[in-house]
Amino acid sequence: MIDAQADPAVGHAARSFAADLERVSGNRARLIEGDTAGLRGPAVLIGVLGQSPMLDALAAAGKIDAADLRGQWEAFRQIVVDDPLPGVPRALVVIGSDRRGAAFGTYDLCERIGVSPWHWFADVPVPRRRDVSIPAGARRDQPKVRYRGFFINDEAPALSGWAEKKFGGVNSKMYAHVFELLLRMKGNYLWPAMWAPRAFAADDPQNMVLADAMGVVMGNSHHEPMLRAHDEWHRNKEAGVTGGAWDYSRNTENLRRFWRGGIERMMSKGDGRGYESVVTVGMRGDGDEAMAEGTAIPLLERIVTDQRAIIAEGTGKPASETPQVWALYKEVQDYYDHGMKVPDDVTLLFSDDNWGQIRRLPDAGTAPRRGGYGIYYHYDYVGGPRNYKWINTSQVEKVWQQMDLAYRRDVRTMWIVNVGDIKPMEYPLSFFLKMAWDPEAMTPAALAAYPGDWATATFGAAHGPAIGDLLTRYSKYAARRKPELIDPDSFPLGGITPDGLDGGEFGAMVAEWDALEARMLDTRSQLGAEQLDAYYQIVEFPIAAMANLYRLYYAAAWNKLLASKNDARANYFADQVEATFRRDGALTQRYHSIRGGKWDGMMAQIHMSYVIWNDPTQQTMPSITRVAADTPNDRRRPQPRFVASKAAPEGVIAVEAPAFSRARDGKGLRWTTIPNLGRTAGAVIALPQGLAATAPEDGVSLEYDVTVEKGGPAQVTLYLAPTLDTSGGRGVRIGVSLDGGAVQVLQAQLEATGGPEDTPGKERWAQAVRDNAVRLSAGLGTVAPGRHVVRVWRIDDNVVLQKLVLSTVPVPPSYLGAVPAHGGGGTGTLPAPGASKGRRRRPA
Repeated sequence: MIDAQADPAVGHAARSFAADLERVSGNRARLIEGDTAGLRGPAVLIGVLGQSPMLDALAAAGKIDAADLRGQWEAFRQIVVDDPLPGVPRALVVIGSDRRGAAFGTYDLCERIGVSPWHWFADVPVPRRRDVSIPAGARRDQPKVRYRGFFINDEAPALSGWAEKKFGGVNSKMYAHVFELLLRMKGNYLWPAMWAPRAFAADDPQNMVLADAMGVVMGNSHHEPMLRAHDEWHRNKEAGVTGGAWDYSRNTENLRRFWRGGIERMMSKGDGRGYESVVTVGMRGDGDEAMAEGTAIPLLERIVTDQRAIIAEGTGKPASETPQVWALYKEVQDYYDHGMKVPDDVTLLFSDDNWGQIRRLPDAGTAPRRGGYGIYYHYDYVGGPRNYKWINTSQVEKVWQQMDLAYRRDVRTMWIVNVGDIKPMEYPLSFFLKMAWDPEAMTPAALAAYPGDWATATFGAAHGPAIGDLLTRYSKYAARRKPELIDPDSFPLGGITPDGLDGGEFGAMVAEWDALEARMLDTRSQLGAEQLDAYYQIVEFPIAAMANLYRLYYAAAWNKLLASKNDARANYFADQVEATFRRDGALTQRYHSIRGGKWDGMMAQIHMSYVIWNDPTQQTMPSITRVAADTPNDRRRPQPRFVASKAAPEGVIAVEAPAFSRARDGKGLRWTTIPNLGRTAGAVIALPQGLAATAPEDGVSLEYDVTVEKGGPAQVTLYLAPTLDTSGGRGVRIGVSLDGGAVQVLQAQLEATGGPEDTPGKERWAQAVRDNAVRLSAGLGTVAPGRHVVRVWRIDDNVVLQKLVLSTVPVPPSYLGAVPAHGGGGTGTLPAPGASKGRRRRPA
């Protein structure tokens, strides 16, 4: 039951809840709007404090304690109340501090009774239940980050093509499902699809109306100021208001008129408050390019001053009363670092480097800003060193490490993530918004439990743990290198031996995918028929498609090597390349055909055979060569034989970071293992994040006992997850020493860039994001055989240690780093896919 005059957002949530009750029980739920006549039996009452006469009366009578909700942002309380209304012996009351508080309290109930936020957007089935119980008593909750949402971006050809087929375009029919998905995950903020020729508010005026009615706060992307889509600048040029140079110094009046139109449209609701929005201010170059060379900081400051004057004029109130955000993206961050002044009430939106490493954060101890800070994060990107748009390659462990750091550095006003086409980002998007609601609750223990918990909520308790592990391993393997970056030369083969082919590290990685796909298929066989469509979208397709892609390039690598030696075994691998290429298309076609073609077009992103940063014009099979000229027909396709890979040479010792012998805590820091973070077994970081640098004399260190079998000049290489110096300095630092020797300080000097790799720091950054790893090495002098202690020292915050390799001989080429000889989390040394099982990882 809701009040007759309830806010539309409350009404939408109540109708969703009623529909969910029917989904769960099979019985139609009755929705009452204000008229209590004839109401009998238990009920659910939903309303907003101060706007609901029904619930205000209960508060006045002392039946609801609502004092701590008043004036709060999106807070709610769920409470069981006896005798709330005549004829109602007991009711579950959801009372919100505002309209979204009431809506979130209601959507929270939807999820608690078993309806996934992805019930429509991923076809997650709703299990039928005879009984649903909510514990008696009260439950209060509210978000710790003010604006939480996602950006639909790079949406052609996938989401845009799908929407055209399904809804006739990217319109309000499509956005109705997007808005509900966002709200069910307790998000409140959206940057809409904006690739030309799309413009959210102009293409379908109902888009903006529906968003506001459902309770969604709208914005525009980091380079679309004043609520105007970029494509609008290139429309209606005949009126003289749009078009021309996107240059404020030369086209000032046209740009002002254009921006004024965005604010007037926001205020067209007619209630004096307008459609709820956060206004992006500032300016980048036309089409999300960098500003013109030599653009002066004073010009940007004048642009924002003039934009704020337009906001004040259009709203009839001081600009500071309208939420605004200034995205410090790419070169705009450099202007900020060089002293650009930003009004205190404007939210400063920092960004990652487009590859998951946050570039800048408020310095520790910085005075609070009224507008606060935000982060723009990426699960999808178009730009150098390579586009990545096809499939999920983000680890929730990495997202946690970066966003936990941001929160502890006072980034608490806005979290927004670029999700590309929304699908297939179901899992990491759910995590991002879950953490945004309450970052403090996402402890390392909660992070470790999240995959199983999410999979249990999605597929049931019987399968949740197994599916959670599948998602975790998939994410780790996929994050090692974006699929768009993989080619036949990405990973080393072991080579050709007299006894057969040695798959080397490439073969070992393919074998891991083989094993993961086999486990995925085994789990699928245990599911009910009603779960298979959701399983295909969330689990089966990503694993099968990535496993197939690795096999394709593995076969292409062998074809290339063997053909160069005129070896007829190249033909076998040519056949494998063709077969895996066909299978890629078949997997995509199956995705597009499920549910009667409901998702037709959604997996249409090109994802192989890139040669530059941008996508090819079409999906192309890797080139192959067949060996035939002097080879008899009956010997042109010999079945290759694989042999076991050679062990690492004596004198190479690899240790996974979680396999430390002793941890030395101090200065309020404790070493913590984060399983699966990074490319192999996991990583170790010093918590809490966000604290100042330490020195070796503080003693914060990890100790690794090693036994050197072959003495000689030694080198240690530390494998780190890529991270950036968020203070704007020259790079994060870590120390290393051997036995009681002096501490050597190593520094990861990475310079993020969206343009040319024209400095050593930019080249290092590009290599780090391609490999998803940073390698830092130090010479340790001559080391005698016997027992030694390698000690790793915490210096800077935001350093993530994955692996150590100590060597007294040359180390064979390796992408992931040498494999520990006795566990500790390597990749195994499998000779070829399916040939055998690798060494098991030692638990961290």
